[in-house]
Amino acid sequence: MKVIHLISGGDSGGAKTHVLSLLQNLSRTIDVTMVCFLEGPFAQEARELDIRTEVYPGRNVLHTLRLLQKKIRTEGYDLIHCHGARGNMMGAMLRRSTGLPVVTTVHSDYRLDYLGRPFSRISYGTVNTIALRFLDYRIGVSDAMVDLLISRGFDPDKLFAIYNGIDFTLPPPAMDRTAYYRSVGLNADDDSVVVGIAARLNPVKDIATLIRGFARAHASCPNLRLLIAGDGEQRAMLEGLARDLGVAPFVCFAGWISDTNTFYQSIDINTLTSLSETFPYALTEGARACLPTVSSRVGGVPYLIDHGVNGLLFSPGDADELARHLITLARDPVQRQHLGCRLRQKGVEEYSLESTVRRQLEIYQIVLRRKDRRGTVGRRDGALVCGAYGRGNAGDDAILEAIVRELRQIDPDLPVWVLSRRPDETRMTYRVNSIYTFGFPKFLRRMGRTRLYINGGGSLMQDVTSRRSLWFYLFTISAAKKLGNRVLMYGCGIGPIHYPSNRRLCARVLERNVDMITLRDTHSLTELEDMGINHPEVLLSSDPTVILPAARPEVIDGMLESRGLDPKGRYIGFTLRPWPGYEEKAELFGRAADYAWETYGLTPVFLPIEKRLDVGACQKAAAHMKAPHYIFEDTGASDHTIGLFARMQVVVSMRLHALVFSAGQGVPLVGVVYDQKISSFLNYIGQDLFTDLDDVTYEGLCAHIDAAVKRIGDTEFLSGGVDRLRQVERRNSQAAEKLLRLGR
Repeated sequence: MKVIHLISGGDSGGAKTHVLSLLQNLSRTIDVTMVCFLEGPFAQEARELDIRTEVYPGRNVLHTLRLLQKKIRTEGYDLIHCHGARGNMMGAMLRRSTGLPVVTTVHSDYRLDYLGRPFSRISYGTVNTIALRFLDYRIGVSDAMVDLLISRGFDPDKLFAIYNGIDFTLPPPAMDRTAYYRSVGLNADDDSVVVGIAARLNPVKDIATLIRGFARAHASCPNLRLLIAGDGEQRAMLEGLARDLGVAPFVCFAGWISDTNTFYQSIDINTLTSLSETFPYALTEGARACLPTVSSRVGGVPYLIDHGVNGLLFSPGDADELARHLITLARDPVQRQHLGCRLRQKGVEEYSLESTVRRQLEIYQIVLRRKDRRGTVGRRDGALVCGAYGRGNAGDDAILEAIVRELRQIDPDLPVWVLSRRPDETRMTYRVNSIYTFGFPKFLRRMGRTRLYINGGGSLMQDVTSRRSLWFYLFTISAAKKLGNRVLMYGCGIGPIHYPSNRRLCARVLERNVDMITLRDTHSLTELEDMGINHPEVLLSSDPTVILPAARPEVIDGMLESRGLDPKGRYIGFTLRPWPGYEEKAELFGRAADYAWETYGLTPVFLPIEKRLDVGACQKAAAHMKAPHYIFEDTGASDHTIGLFARMQVVVSMRLHALVFSAGQGVPLVGVVYDQKISSFLNYIGQDLFTDLDDVTYEGLCAHIDAAVKRIGDTEFLSGGVDRLRQVERRNSQAAEKLLRLGR
């Protein structure tokens, strides 16, 4: 593989470090050439690192363009990789004339690159903004940068994320802590807890908030010290602020330091207070030294730091929140150690230099593979997925995540489109193209270009909650078929459909327009047979979400710790939802939760699936409780939600996906049936502890909890049914693969 990199040559800071370290390591595996447009320290440093570097100086753009065209044609490059405004402009002009795919790395927000330089902003900034739209692929330095590009209308299918990786080998410090403090002038001793930051002293780094937060924390924890490594135009102002706040004797301005390794190994808490960032090296360098980190919630930071798990986050500019976090860490050396170790572990796994190089090579391979794909795939390409997405329901969101995951396993280059109530949110979360659910002109146009339409999981074919939703889904199925798609109903539930007219309509549409149906339970199969549906190929599979994994144990430990819950505690989970008749039964759930606490020492934890509805239902039950308990307002991403259910000893649930998630983790279940899909699922996996909502009694709930507790540890009984579900779930993806193959 031969790749030519185009860059101005005047770059500095994180962009310079990223490009030089990346190219130095890439050149050991592939043929890399870097072309700069001006001579200077950047090009010289690249040569010293043995990176093949050429300089094409001069302001004659057309002359430079001709030289590059000749070089690319004669030397046989496979791909053009650009960096920055000038590189992007050249890449945009070379794209058509060379026929090569052109990739750019977006190192920062291109709209902010030239702040304070109005002429450069108008000239280079405008050129860069336009050129970015004419390139084939864009690589954001952090997932947050990719999110920013998605929010500005760039195609998620043509975006990739990469991170500023570092070597996580930790060299020994040049001197011990005490000697280092003396060398920089910090007044600290063995009992001091030293807070540190390495940053330029300019407005965007917002060191003023750090000093204010430190001053407030120091009032409660006098052993705190602050070490600031860096220099800049705000230094005099910041020194004055420290004096005004009365903490000047405890704050050290060390100026620029060259030995960052010793700096990070000499402090106790790493901080970042920036108002804007992509993915700063300061965090990964701190992670390398196992430092607990307190950072503003900006840019790509939340992708590295899971709040409460491996670090603490605060809102930019909020000195009070920052102070609270500093006090927490100053008083708890064990938490400092836990957060620091978890951060290093995540850094090594995902943000090392080796990971960055591996990811870059993977991106190149994807780009070249997609170039070849254009000649093998016809005019139609991709899949359109429709379901109850973008409504804040963790179960439906997990279904979409599972479907997208399986489609990408079938064909990693398949364009995926999703109908969603919140298309912007869906684009960000799943990195797929998304259309508003009721944007009829847009999704009908897209149906004319895709090969596969997926009616995606869940109980979409029912008229209990809404007849109109049933009619809508039947319309989309019919339209997709008429517009040339293969149609698959994916791991779905059928029914209940009560109205005879709706049953006839459903039977007619499915019989005429659906190619394959995979079902998640046996009751749905009976429903199809009762409606006389014979034409589509029907397979009994399972709910797609059974394939989803739980988050790593240390992540769930952190989620529990941050809420004051013991990661090693014993819990009973309750997932409740509002439904006709629930309010009369809420007290019984609260009393049953008390019973579990008093009898078995299980702390009740309420876990919502659809937080908009479920949190209120949980609060109504908790209002009748005496036992200590906790209500999660939000369980987070699918893997976090599944991981939380995995920590329960028993789960009592009205929600299907709480039962699916728990069953998949081998947790004993008690089901409360408000819809036949609950009993159908439990019967399907051989579980027998469930009762109808209308029939719920305190004695009955307690008896079911007793029986469930006895099953704790009965791995064979608890896992057997779910293992079978995972095996038959493959039929969902096999059906999709078959129809995609036929659709070519």
